[in-house]
Amino acid sequence: MPTLNTRSYESTPARRVAFLGLGVMGLPMAGHLARAGHAVTVYNRTSAKAQAWQAEFGGRSAPTPREAAADADLVFCCVGNDDDLRGVVLGGDGAFAGMKPGAVFVDHTTASADVARELYAAARDKGLQFVDAPVSGGQAGAQNGALTVMCGGDVEAFDAARPVAMAFSRAFTRMGESGAGQLTKMVNQICIAGLVQGLSEAIAFGQRAGLDIPAVLDVIGKGAAQSWQMDNRGKTMAEGKFDFGFAVDWMRKDLGLVLDEAKRNGARLPVTALVDQFYADVQQAGGNRFDTSSLITRLK
Repeated sequence: MPTLNTRSYESTPARRVAFLGLGVMGLPMAGHLARAGHAVTVYNRTSAKAQAWQAEFGGRSAPTPREAAADADLVFCCVGNDDDLRGVVLGGDGAFAGMKPGAVFVDHTTASADVARELYAAARDKGLQFVDAPVSGGQAGAQNGALTVMCGGDVEAFDAARPVAMAFSRAFTRMGESGAGQLTKMVNQICIAGLVQGLSEAIAFGQRAGLDIPAVLDVIGKGAAQSWQMDNRGKTMAEGKFDFGFAVDWMRKDLGLVLDEAKRNGARLPVTALVDQFYADVQQAGGNRFDTSSLITRLK
């Protein structure tokens, strides 16, 4: 089980919270909440993960989302997709069935804006609050407690969630009404897709030209070409190392959400659509679990 890097936590009154979904992101996020002094109850579809989390961080585990959410002031969630999210939120064993009136559900899943609005409406009908809050920063950001969180929802719910969520965030920002967080995450993924393809082509070109790629990246990284992707993935891309967390399968899921939304709102995304197909090539070559910098493998 990954350990959390040491960090200092803001002085925030302890709250009763639940965390649903203990994957590569959710597990350390829930850990930071526990380390910050909050009373955390976790739920995971595979109960062994919940028990392992409890053994490391204390707190409690529950057999259903409903039981995990009972009496919690805030319920955080990070699962796979729209259907997974509905599965832990709705129905007799879902979190909404167990949450007390006025409690806030904060969803960190990268999902559609439609499901965010759907669950926001369902929450209001039950006297609950819902914030869509997808994250950027990857597995390392979750472990370091340095995620960037983009939120959509009511100001009151956002204000209640923010002090607690800062246990695993470096920025927790309201972007607008329900769905705005998910739409902002889509903008983020569009940017990343184009940047990684450009960086892949640049490195492949430099290698063909016989250049010293680490030296090239050091030089151009001090100018206008600089980016997070270049700083953190450029040299490992040149070395053929692709085991840094955010998998191609997940990126294709995210880009599918982007392209579906673009069909609805009329946005033209020719580069994003092309890069999505390039990622499909990586999948077909067996790179499903490579990280997103593996786009360069198509060019070799």
